[in-house]
Order: sequence, then C-alpha cells, then structure tokens
Amino acid sequence: MKYSVLDLAPVPENCTPAEALKHSVDLAQHAEALGYTRFWLAEHHNMAGIASAATAVVIGHVAGQTKSIRVGAGGIMLPNHAPLQVAEAFGTLETLYPGRIDLGLGRAPGTDGATAQALRRYSRAADSFPEDVVELLGYLGDDNEGVVHAWPGEGTHVPVWILGSSLFGAQLAAYLGLPYGFASHFAPDYLHQAVRTYREQFRPSQWLDQPYVQIGMGVFAADTDEEARFLRSSMQQTFANLRLGRPGKMQPPVHNIEELIPKSIMAGVNQALACSATGSRDTVRSEILRLTAELQPDEIIFASQIYDHEARKYSYTLTAEVMESL
Repeated sequence: MKYSVLDLAPVPENCTPAEALKHSVDLAQHAEALGYTRFWLAEHHNMAGIASAATAVVIGHVAGQTKSIRVGAGGIMLPNHAPLQVAEAFGTLETLYPGRIDLGLGRAPGTDGATAQALRRYSRAADSFPEDVVELLGYLGDDNEGVVHAWPGEGTHVPVWILGSSLFGAQLAAYLGLPYGFASHFAPDYLHQAVRTYREQFRPSQWLDQPYVQIGMGVFAADTDEEARFLRSSMQQTFANLRLGRPGKMQPPVHNIEELIPKSIMAGVNQALACSATGSRDTVRSEILRLTAELQPDEIIFASQIYDHEARKYSYTLTAEVMESL
C-alpha cells in the first residue's frame, strides 16, 4: 500500500503565508526522505488559513526543491478554470519536472459563491465537469486533431485523477478509466459505497488497466494518545470555525476543545474527521488497519494539519514508520 501527503500549506495564527510556503517545502523534503510517494497540494480560495490558492505555482516551487517525490494537485477545482489553461500549466510542470507531476481534478469550486464569481467562471461550470475532463485529457494526449493545442502539454500524458466525495466522481472515474481519490479525510459518508461503485463499474482505458483507489485519511500522530488528541484540536477548531462562518488562520491546540465548541457543531466536526487516525504509533497503526481492512485501498494520502510545524513533521515520521511496518 502506497502512502502520500496531502498539504494545504496551512497558515497558523503565528505565521505568514511566506512562512507557511517555506514549511510546505520543508515538509515535502522530509516526506521525500521518508519514502512517501506523492506530495499533493489543494486549491482553496479566499481562506486566510491556506496558502495554496495558486496551486500550480506552489507545485512548481515544491517540485523545484525536491528530487524524486511526485508532486501534484489534490486537487485543481476544474470549474474554476478553462481546461486549456490547466493543460498548459501542468504540461509546463511536466516539461520542467518529467515523470513527477500529478493532476487531481475536483468538481467543487473550493470556495464560496462570491469568490467563485470573482474567479470569473460561469455559475453552472460544475455541470460541464465530465466534458471538461475529456477536453483536458485530449490536450495532454498524443491524438489531438483539433484546432487548439496545449503547448507545452500535448504528449506529456500527465496522470489525471478524479477526486471527489460522492458517487458522481466514482462513476466518472470508472467510466473514463482513471485513478480515483476519495476525500474521506473530511467527507467520509459515502466512502465505502463510492469505492465499491468505482471498482464494479471500472472500464480499462489507455491510462489505466485496472482500478486504482486512493483514500484520504487524517492523521495526528505523537508519542502519546493524549498529545495526539491535543494536536488534533487545531484541526477541530478549523472545521468548527468554517461551520460557524468565521474561517481564519489555524488556531493553537487546546486541552479543553469540548468546552470551546458547541455540542451540535462538535458532532458534525467529529463526523467529518471520522476517517482519521489519532494517537501514538501503536494506536495509529491499529486505526489505519481498522479503516483499511474492508476497503483495501491501493494508496492512502494522509492529511496531517497540525499547528506546530515540527510536530507536523514528526507526525508524518511516525506515520511512515507505521506504514513500513504493515
């Protein structure tokens, strides 16, 4: 089972975006040394606590300061972009860093309505997601007979993934014969059904012979279970603040998280983070085994969003040790 990193270039309360991006590079180099397969960054907009809005730019920055780890998007929110522009951006990245670039595509806007409008994409862009994916694949392949071409891009065959948290993405990935990543690290409700649907409906393609499933998992690893739960509280606050309509930078961890967040909100937060492993090395190992026993994914992509950068790196160190022991 392969294991990878999903990073949002989080901006803690005591940091600037410049520091957050520096931390992302450091984390990618750390993950590369530990044997992680990929280092993916996600597109979000109008969020002070995330520094990866210009996702392709950050991917290039990270790829330029690493040597072997695959770097990519987890993902690019295609409704925000013209397929040609995405093909050109990632074709350029693949040209600069051959054999190391991945392109995960999502159907959600990754932001609020006002910001989506500011991105200048039309309001129903998500409805054309399947057609846009096919158009994008055409720009990256060899057999584009159209008038418009992506230079760089054509012939680069950048691996394209479908990412999602519903059955729609699973069905589309299966129909097109593309690898599929499920966002269970924050939306686990349809995980089992989506993975089953993808595998049952998968059609071999020029890109993939057999289904390939990646699942997202939160991980908060530390020397003790108590310390790991403490570190996790920053992510719980982030999710709660989003639900309360007050997004911002990542907050420091607290010991009294249950006292700070209303019970009704906390229940939703804990459900969103249900596909997570929190604890010491042994606890994380047992949680990973429990969560993957039935699904048997080909890959896990871990999201360890922790306030302190060194603690986050250590969490990924312990997680790599666990994965090597399985």
